Amino acid sequence: MEQVSSNIVKPELDHSAHQMVLYPITLKFQEVVYKVELKGKQEKTILNGVTGMVNPGELLAMLGPSGSGKTTLLTVIGGRLTGKLSGKITYNNQPFCGSTKRRTGFVTQDDVLYPHLTVTETLLFTAMLRLPKSLTQDEKVNHVDRVVTELGLSKCKNCMIGGPLFRGISGGEKKRVSIGQEMLINPSLLLLDEPTSGLDSTTAQRIMTTIKRLANGGRTVVTTIHQPSSRIYHMFDKVILLSEGSQIYYGPGSTALDYFYSIGFSTSVTVNPADPLLDLANGISPDSIQDYELGENAEEERKAVRKKLITCYETNISTKLKTDLCDLDVCNYKHAKEGLAGSRAQSEQWCTNWWHQFKVLLIRGIRERRFEAFNTLRIFQVISVAILAGLLWWRTPTSHIADRIAMLFFFSVFWGFYPLYNAVFTFPQERRMLIKERSSGMYRLSSYFLARTIGDLPLELALPTAFTFILYWMGGLKPDPTTFILSLLVVLYTVLVAQSLGLAIGAILLKDVKQATTLASVTTLVFLIAGGYYIQQIPPFIVWLKYLSYSYYCYKLLLGIQYDETDAYECSKGVYCKVADFRVVKSVGLDNLTMDLLVMALMLIGYRFVAYLALHRVR
Repeated sequence: MEQVSSNIVKPELDHSAHQMVLYPITLKFQEVVYKVELKGKQEKTILNGVTGMVNPGELLAMLGPSGSGKTTLLTVIGGRLTGKLSGKITYNNQPFCGSTKRRTGFVTQDDVLYPHLTVTETLLFTAMLRLPKSLTQDEKVNHVDRVVTELGLSKCKNCMIGGPLFRGISGGEKKRVSIGQEMLINPSLLLLDEPTSGLDSTTAQRIMTTIKRLANGGRTVVTTIHQPSSRIYHMFDKVILLSEGSQIYYGPGSTALDYFYSIGFSTSVTVNPADPLLDLANGISPDSIQDYELGENAEEERKAVRKKLITCYETNISTKLKTDLCDLDVCNYKHAKEGLAGSRAQSEQWCTNWWHQFKVLLIRGIRERRFEAFNTLRIFQVISVAILAGLLWWRTPTSHIADRIAMLFFFSVFWGFYPLYNAVFTFPQERRMLIKERSSGMYRLSSYFLARTIGDLPLELALPTAFTFILYWMGGLKPDPTTFILSLLVVLYTVLVAQSLGLAIGAILLKDVKQATTLASVTTLVFLIAGGYYIQQIPPFIVWLKYLSYSYYCYKLLLGIQYDETDAYECSKGVYCKVADFRVVKSVGLDNLTMDLLVMALMLIGYRFVAYLALHRVR
């Protein structure tokens, strides 16, 4: 079993990439305390002095009821939690650093995967981002194939992951894909949060068998688990039992029941050892569980049981454990420390360069959104509005100057608001994926940001182009190719600016989409009113609002392209008036178009820069 696991990643990778060698990591965490601030400046202790150690080749399981601090402790070990944290966590007697991060695989409880990618595509794109640039494309593909085979995903390797709206692979297969993403880097330390959550017992057994096999290959594996079956429990080399953030047991899983029996908690004959352990973690003595459920002072009794368990742990296990950790010979880690130190300089750098990350992320984004790009509903929505508007403004005569100007304002309004609302959801929808991948050090934020925004351009620009083609000619605007092309460029320019504002709003309010859409609605209404069409004489104290509206600049540019100072229209029978003197046009003006273009360019760059800075806050 050990030989099978080690063969997954070592033979063909060692010669070409020093970073891929499996360096054993001994994990030690001592007196870990973590607190969070609640409302009213009160503090709550999530972890209260947790201590333990895991050696290479061992599988450590963290048990405990919901809210006991299992996931928090795992996140702390993975170097993904900051705040009021104290204690000492070392990896081969070294603190957490870039080299350790690159060698740590972290599988979250929820499978965060792109639904429209296949299993192979998901793993291949991960390999292209996380494996070092010294590996060729063929070597990365072969490595993905080996991981697919090892994890038993061969039958579904060409199937889509699936999501809430369409069926894909099963839950167990998704979990194995998530594990496979971390296995691609041949992690020395593998952390898994509730890998069996939501799975049936047979599938959970298969997942844990795979995890156990990975541990046997020389990896240090730590997992949280809520309710293991008896077969799964017997796979654990070590167990940590948590109760409301406090530790009540650390040691071999096989001796846990004997320990609790020795301190006065006799357990009835049970098939699954995890059941009485979880009862104890809840403060319920297994031999009197019915009395606790029916007793009037159940909560007080549970507190008493917990207090006794913590006291016994401090007396019987904690003191000896701390002594053992302190007495460990540092020389035992010399070989592993030298291996890590030798690659630390390289590991601190990105595995791939910026351009490679950008290309991979761009291709992945296009493949993931290829179905959205050809979304029939969106195409129908835009084309139907264009045709309906074209029929309403059908070949509007030049004498109907008010209708023609209203048509131009409609261009600025529709393509000032439609892309904004679509862009608002861009980053909130990918928040979980961004957190997961950035936590793993897969790519630079700048390469992701540009790839994500540029990948959306074909769809974002194709629809307004089709819209303009339809409405411009149906509406009877100036039949000049140059004027049409300039009008189209202004519309596309406005789309990019509106998209930029939507990205900024979505990035700032990343965690609350409702607030983001509300802010977008208020902003668009203000821009609509101040756009220069509805109100010509805005009071001086609030006139600055129109200069913030890109709809105003788009409207003005479209007017300036369609008309000049010498154009006239038939204002009454046989009488011609200058377009520039028409009330709506005069309030906006037909001059300073270059300045308007520069202001919109400033908005385009500024909004995107704000969005980029806002994404830097994502942790």
